[in-house]
Amino acid sequence: MKKIIGFVLLLAAPFVSKSQDWHVGGIAGISNYSGDLSEKRVNFSYTRPMLGLLVKRDINRFLTLRAGFTWGMAAADDKSNESVALQARNLSFSSHLWEGHLGAELNILDIDDKGFTPYVFGGVALFSFYPTAKDSSGARVPLRRLSTEGQGLPQYPERGNQYSLHQISIPFGVGFKYIFTDRIMLGIEVGLRPTFTDYLDDVSTTYVDQNTLLAERGQTAVDWAWRGDEVNKTGVTGNYPTDGTQRGSAKYKDWYTFSGITVMYRIGGSSSGGRSTNFSKCFKM
Repeated sequence: MKKIIGFVLLLAAPFVSKSQDWHVGGIAGISNYSGDLSEKRVNFSYTRPMLGLLVKRDINRFLTLRAGFTWGMAAADDKSNESVALQARNLSFSSHLWEGHLGAELNILDIDDKGFTPYVFGGVALFSFYPTAKDSSGARVPLRRLSTEGQGLPQYPERGNQYSLHQISIPFGVGFKYIFTDRIMLGIEVGLRPTFTDYLDDVSTTYVDQNTLLAERGQTAVDWAWRGDEVNKTGVTGNYPTDGTQRGSAKYKDWYTFSGITVMYRIGGSSSGGRSTNFSKCFKM
């Protein structure tokens, strides 16, 4: 029985030995946004920085579990859109993004054998955000509390309560990692984050009645719900849109992306096949 157990463990050595590896490190790169204020899928003129911490554990040569905490930003402005109608809407926003995620990587190649591998990853994340817009003095105005589309107002029960600032996203993407030294692993990754909210940018559906918004939230809410009077594309200053006029589109939820360079430090065994050899020595018969 002892020999049988030893033989089974010996066969499993290439997988078990690699499961002892932990990696700690970080990622630095860029963040982008896709939503109602971006006419293109991604508007790279509003690319913002991103930084994160990562912890990974190799389960076997092809499966790696991961967790991370990341900060980034999402931003957009109608001024950068080509459509005159969107420019006339004149909305903008910026928001810090704080994300914690859990997930897994599927390594395409055996990195200990090849020294590199492409990979795909997926998982689940909890993130927080708070859309703001900049006034004429450069100060940031928080938008959520203004109920710009009637959220939380009794006159618009179909809009529900004010949207939560803590939401779920589904990170997934692709990457490439390379063993730089026995302890250091370098990589690059592109990660998409579809969300379950359409209010990352504080824009989703239609304008609400101006007088109702004024009575419930004050003049500041009216000023930031519609900013078309700040631009003059046709030579005529427009009026606040009537109740129900299209402001955004609820057809698609908002997305954000985190992409960057990763640097990981290996804790535990080396990256060579010597770990399997050392493991087998424990079961010499």
